[in-house]
Amino acid sequence: MKMDDFGPVKKIGSVTSTKIVVAGGFGVGKTTFVGAVSDIQPLTTEAMMTAVSNELDDTSRIPNKMATTVAMDFGRVALGDDLLLYLFGTPGQERFWFMWDHLVRGALGAVVLADTRRLTDSFTSIDFFENRKIPYAVGVNTFDGILHHPLEHVRRALAIDPSIPVLRCDARDRAEVKQTLLQLIAYVMQKVEQAADPVTV
Repeated sequence: MKMDDFGPVKKIGSVTSTKIVVAGGFGVGKTTFVGAVSDIQPLTTEAMMTAVSNELDDTSRIPNKMATTVAMDFGRVALGDDLLLYLFGTPGQERFWFMWDHLVRGALGAVVLADTRRLTDSFTSIDFFENRKIPYAVGVNTFDGILHHPLEHVRRALAIDPSIPVLRCDARDRAEVKQTLLQLIAYVMQKVEQAADPVTV
């Protein structure tokens, strides 16, 4: 099995490029995550929250949210001199989930952002990637800079395999976002190596 088996990995000269999806529940920080790390001005498809959308979406835990992604977020980040990531952020609301299959097509892997105040909002994203056998890591977003629950407690609450990375990640912090992406790539590479050498599984 090659890296290409996990999604299209393109090589132009000495630079390898690939696609990463950023997913999670409504208002979990996906747009912020992409914007914090993107080397270019990120493309966002945010629309202002209206009285109608407030009726459709549960904003009780995020009362100050003024805008929401209605299609996707897009950014690009270089990790070193030889790896270029294209980041695609998914919309979080249930009424936009029909777009996810299009957004994840060809993705190498995904970051599922989790808010420990609304951890059940992560289940849909996790089930989505597991059902499609797309490797993912969980980034626990520390909105106020504080990790309120140990990462292993989060892992148990999400009922995910011990091999899947569960990471602390402040979506506003470029360094932490980069580190989350690097750990996702390391996890994908580990899966590639294990698949190539079944004895190590």
